[in-house]
Amino acid sequence: MAKTRIEGSFVALITPFNRDGSIDFAGFRTLLEFQAGHHTKAVLIMGSTGEVSMLSGEERRNIVSETVKHKTGAMLQYYGCTGNSTATTIENVRHAAGEGADGAIVAVPSYICPSEQDAVRYFLEVADSSTIPIGVYNNPPRVKTDLTAASIARLGGHPNIVVNKEATSRVAQIAQLAAAKPDISLMCCDSPNLGLVVPLMALGGHGTANMTGNLIPEELATISTPWQDFDDAVACRETWLAMLPLFHFTYSAINPVPVKSLMAALGLPAGDLRRPLSALEGEALQVGIDLVRELGIAEKYGFKLRAPRAAAE
Repeated sequence: MAKTRIEGSFVALITPFNRDGSIDFAGFRTLLEFQAGHHTKAVLIMGSTGEVSMLSGEERRNIVSETVKHKTGAMLQYYGCTGNSTATTIENVRHAAGEGADGAIVAVPSYICPSEQDAVRYFLEVADSSTIPIGVYNNPPRVKTDLTAASIARLGGHPNIVVNKEATSRVAQIAQLAAAKPDISLMCCDSPNLGLVVPLMALGGHGTANMTGNLIPEELATISTPWQDFDDAVACRETWLAMLPLFHFTYSAINPVPVKSLMAALGLPAGDLRRPLSALEGEALQVGIDLVRELGIAEKYGFKLRAPRAAAE
């Protein structure tokens, strides 16, 4: 049976919090509706953008159980299921599947730094045990372990592995994967510093697994549309270049500090960041506020701008 590929914008959502630090489930619903209404093809709930490493096990389970109730249209809801071992990752995937998740994204457990061979074995064991599609996140900046094109192509041969998200800066690796044509969706993150977006799309990539789509979902949908003709290529290039200053802002500090800080300033459900992270304030946040005004984003989406708090001394 052929795999169902994800093509287009795959947005990694923030986790909204209430003032008391609890999960804002009403806010989650608002964010899901916002994404579904602006051409997002799939969302990742509880990725690194969702501060997943600072959520308790109970919070993680509750987020899955509550957000699956708000599936909207054809937009897929994937969940970050990485645990601190193979066994806990499998347990997380099984829980998500049992609650009705469309799929799971899995990275190498942090701080362990397994060999590439052990990482491949880990992904295959998780996929073997899963009843829902699995996406692989190759993210050496966060977990150190790095997957080569050969390993990713091998993983793509598994019937349950449907996505590879690349967070390296190796255009050559993207080219190798595009040439090998594994049966998976080839995606990359939207970091302008890694610079993979336009090369990946030009080489036949299927979209981006991004976090700036929290703010500009329609623009990311345009950037992430697979190229079928010259018009797609031009639209991707022009939109990427127009939004480039905002991408540099959203990656100006560790994810999700800039994007979540700016969302709160724009009136979107966000709340504070979990400590030890803290929100941008003062001039640092003003950069983002100025950008959404100058780029016409605030007017387009109806965001309500507020003045940033002065940075703490």
